[in-house]
This record gives sequence, C-alpha cells and structure tokens, in this order.
Amino acid sequence: MFSLFLSLPPQTADAPNPLMSLLPFLLIIVVFYFFMIRPQMKRQKELRKYREGLKKGDKIITTGGIYGRVVEVKDAQVIMEIADEVKIKIDKSAVIMDMSDAVRK
Repeated sequence: MFSLFLSLPPQTADAPNPLMSLLPFLLIIVVFYFFMIRPQMKRQKELRKYREGLKKGDKIITTGGIYGRVVEVKDAQVIMEIADEVKIKIDKSAVIMDMSDAVRK
C-alpha cells in the first residue's frame, strides 16, 4: 500500500499569492480611509480651531440648538447671552458653529 503512494507523481498545486488574496481587503481599507476617516478628522480639526478662536461678541449655536452671543471666554467654558440679561455658562465642546454657517430662512 505504501508503494502505491510512492509510485504516484508528486502533485504541484500552484499556491495562490497571499498578496492577491488580501488586495480587495486592502483596497476597501484605503477607500474607507480617504472617504470616511480623513474628512472626519479634517472637520474635527477645523471645529477645534474654531472653538479655540472664540471671542467676545461672536454669535454661536450650541449642540442643544441654543442660539446666542459670546459674552466671556474662559479656558474650557464660554459665558453665552441668550436673551437680554440672560446668561448661561456652557462648555466649549458644546459649541458647534457660528450663526453665519446656520441655514437662513
């Protein structure tokens, strides 16, 4: 029985190239990075720069949809006036944009 296996010709199967089998997966990762991750990182960087550049008198909108004007800027907080003599203290991370970016009706 063992001699039967020895008499058979050796089988040479071409092994698939591992790079070719990973190529679609790598392509998906590259596309995902350039169309999803990179633009999001750019928006976060612009928003962080905007928050750091807040100054007195800027009109802003919070994540909760409160419109107001900056009265005072501290390290991590902003004092915001939402009506005459009505001021609230909010965290800088709650500021999403200024009024010029808002949709005008």
